[in-house]
Amino acid sequence: MTPTWILDILAAVMLLIAAISASRLVAARAWAGSAGDADIDVAHLLMGIAMAGMLVASLTTLPNGVWDAIFAVMTAWFGWRVYRESRREGARVLADGHRMPHLVHSAAMLYMFAALNTAAAAGSGGGMSGMGASGMSMQTLSVPVVAFIFALWLSVYVVLDLDRLSGPGHAHGSYFAAPALVGAAAGTGSVGLAAASAAPTGTGTSVAAAPDQTADGSHPADGSGLATGSRPGSARDFLLSPQVAAGCRIAMGVTMAFMLIIMI
Repeated sequence: MTPTWILDILAAVMLLIAAISASRLVAARAWAGSAGDADIDVAHLLMGIAMAGMLVASLTTLPNGVWDAIFAVMTAWFGWRVYRESRREGARVLADGHRMPHLVHSAAMLYMFAALNTAAAAGSGGGMSGMGASGMSMQTLSVPVVAFIFALWLSVYVVLDLDRLSGPGHAHGSYFAAPALVGAAAGTGSVGLAAASAAPTGTGTSVAAAPDQTADGSHPADGSGLATGSRPGSARDFLLSPQVAAGCRIAMGVTMAFMLIIMI
């Protein structure tokens, strides 16, 4: 039994994440001149809308079959990106892969839609979009052991994200840092505009400042190498920072794990 107000709050948080992700897509293109991690922001945008529709029946989104197709494509896409990362980094991508958490998120969403559609076809309930229709009860997933595994897996990535947020900075190879920043930390000598926009960390230092170089090889000491009209600590830096992306990922992981648990 789940109070309706909890579902409403979680749905509002998911819609907020969708709005933030849409803003990041626009900001990355307009301010930084690059789409950055556009696939991750698109995933957060679509998941936020889909999960809000799951939680509150009155929020009409896309038909369940369309969401099935969307999350199947997303799972395949992130699976391909994780495979490419694993060829460079090996098994460490399971914990530190930049896109591994998003593969798990996409697969969990695909499972939820597929499992609920299977249950509905068997006559045990309606579609995913009607989860909150009764006000207090949630629908039941088929193959609940898979839901439990996904909930545990999502929780692990939430803990890893929280640990990185509370740490001194972004470690080389961590999925918490954008790929361009990882390249900078490895000493490639170049930092793209998208990486520079995500450089400030919670400690007040700059990851991109480690090699102390911009894309053209200069060595600005005052952050002037960022995109024209930008300055360290600006609204753009905050919106495109990895901390914001990690915050969205944490909220989404917690909500998704909660939904899986209460539907077992």
